[in-house]
Amino acid sequence: MSTESEASPPAIATSGLVRRYGERAALDDVTLALDAGRTLVVFGPNGAGKSTLLRVLATLLRPTAGTASVLGRDVRREGWAVRGRIGFLGHAPLLYGDLSARENLAYHARLHGLSEAASTERIAELLAAVGLERRGDDRVHAYSRGMVQRLAVCRAVLHDPEVLLLDEPRANLDPAAAEQVEPLIGRSSGRTRVVTSHDPAGGLAEGDVALGLRAGRQALLAPAADVTAEQIGELYR
Repeated sequence: MSTESEASPPAIATSGLVRRYGERAALDDVTLALDAGRTLVVFGPNGAGKSTLLRVLATLLRPTAGTASVLGRDVRREGWAVRGRIGFLGHAPLLYGDLSARENLAYHARLHGLSEAASTERIAELLAAVGLERRGDDRVHAYSRGMVQRLAVCRAVLHDPEVLLLDEPRANLDPAAAEQVEPLIGRSSGRTRVVTSHDPAGGLAEGDVALGLRAGRQALLAPAADVTAEQIGELYR
């Protein structure tokens, strides 16, 4: 299945993608394509390869075999050209507990080459968006898990990336907090997204293409509108 348009190459594409840890294949022959501005939602039980797929696309892991490209760049050979154009939100927040929220974001802004003036304005905007403006000078180790997740969302979108790679992005968020981060990482953000989920109904509702993984292999790939929650449930049995 492919969502590739004739006008431009897909924003994300893999062909025969394999990632092994020793003898174990975390990903085995995964092939897909996703157009810019679309959302791929990835389902599968724990250990199915969902997080590994995101880490390969984020250039944090090298493919063992096959190919993977993001925004037309091969992640193995041109990872340097990809990293500044993606926002990655994994299970680890990639924040320093001894720094404040503002200090953490200022540090990441420098990594992305943002000017001090631009980063100061952007940081204030993001902290306000997720309801952390009054706690922005508190050290992160004093934050609740939900607050840490909201700050990690700010980190992931700080540099206005074209692609978002989101590993269960609403974990630890109550409904109000999930609503706060929606404009930043949800469908309305307009970005190309790859989102992992264990919520069949919710995931299918926000996705354009559904990928189901089981033991690293591609068990399902179809337009999300054509997939039922029952089909997703079969991946977990």
